[in-house]
Amino acid sequence: MPSTVSRVQRTAPPTEPAAVATELPAGERTRPARASVALVAALLGFTVITVDVSAVNIALPGIRADLHGGMTGLQWVVDAYTLMFAALMISAGALADRAGARRAYAWGTGLFALASLACALAPDIGTLIAARVAQGAAAAVVMPASLALIRQAYDDARRRARAIALWTVGGSVAMAAGPVLGGVLSETVGWRAVFLLNLPVGALILLLLARVAPSPRRPSPLDLPGQLTAVLALAGLAYAVIEGGHAGWTDPGVLAAAGVAVAAAVGFRAAERRHPAPMVPLSLLRRREVGVSLAVGFAVNAGFYGVVFLLGLYCQQLLGMSGIATGLMFVPLAALITSTNLVSAPLADRVGRRAVIVTGQLILSGAMFALLPLGAGTPVWLILVLLVPTGIGGALAVPALTALLIDAVPAHRAGTASGLLNSLRQTGGALSVAVFGALIASGEGFAVTGMRAGLVVVGVLLAGTAGLSWRLLAGGAGR
Repeated sequence: MPSTVSRVQRTAPPTEPAAVATELPAGERTRPARASVALVAALLGFTVITVDVSAVNIALPGIRADLHGGMTGLQWVVDAYTLMFAALMISAGALADRAGARRAYAWGTGLFALASLACALAPDIGTLIAARVAQGAAAAVVMPASLALIRQAYDDARRRARAIALWTVGGSVAMAAGPVLGGVLSETVGWRAVFLLNLPVGALILLLLARVAPSPRRPSPLDLPGQLTAVLALAGLAYAVIEGGHAGWTDPGVLAAAGVAVAAAVGFRAAERRHPAPMVPLSLLRRREVGVSLAVGFAVNAGFYGVVFLLGLYCQQLLGMSGIATGLMFVPLAALITSTNLVSAPLADRVGRRAVIVTGQLILSGAMFALLPLGAGTPVWLILVLLVPTGIGGALAVPALTALLIDAVPAHRAGTASGLLNSLRQTGGALSVAVFGALIASGEGFAVTGMRAGLVVVGVLLAGTAGLSWRLLAGGAGR
């Protein structure tokens, strides 16, 4: 869920990687005209990878009807993208440093466009999932490189702050536009058009990059053992959760995947302890503020993305709504997110971050329980009312917890901490989709009892992280 951090001069954006620290030598400052072009290119890239998350959720029924994939296949269509995005983003900033922001951004955009074409041409669900993996890997490069491009283009701190604010607001707008675009395109042209839309946008980005000043390159070590074990741990965990809900938790494949996840997690810890330049320094995780921020980020995204996935299928499969109508359902939600983002930072300055973070989680937890009455006969107006706390809760908590995290780490670790936070948030969303998908699967139908069970699980998780935040951020840590 994108978040707008209004005091961007004080806090880094939610997904800012280490690469944004790149400075241009004197005499190579970007001219204002070129800076604007770089900003437009960066904004387009962030927009398109955000739209792809929310638009595909609305297109899932069309994909299922055309490619005949079951609920497991639909879960992987969503999670293959999200998991690769989450796993690779932690170290993608190092790639932008090594190759240069402009070059890395061009590579990521080109791969994203090619992967989108492969998605649009996919003849079966397996091919689509493989193409979504490639899309997620490309998005992991685009995200940090787009911010590095802005950092390069704007050497003045005030102008850079305004540029980053526009970049973050663009994410919220993209989240609102995604479901609408997904609904309109899948209903009028077909679900494949959702992916084909990325091609002209990618071409435009590459044309704009031709007018952007070359980026400096500098050596930056890649943590390949850490990266490999991180991917294996997340993929094994997601496979075990998704397949366990359908094949049974004692299925040999599920147990093997769980074993791979545990072994890879242990391997990741060992790799980070031994690597001279680990992508996740373990010393960061020992800080209370960092641990709380990561736990809260995971839980908040589990609630938000789980609800988006759930309601996309609920409205179309159970209520019989069209894709367009379903997409429009999310517009008020996105508007609430954007407006609440804007008041979160000033409110945290007045009452303290601890109070804002805890309150946001409790509101979002209450939103999960408020959705429990949903059924086959629930009127649309009531659904919209019940979604109000969903839009407010997470959007209230995320800017404050991001500021808490960035202020808790040394300046040279801000990008690493930000990337880690965003990775944990994406992982929370991916696992939530896996759990919800397993619970609501009922042949060709939609299991309302499973939906309610999933909402209770996430509601309890959010209440637990709220209590954790209140306790561990006491004594001034959350001010």
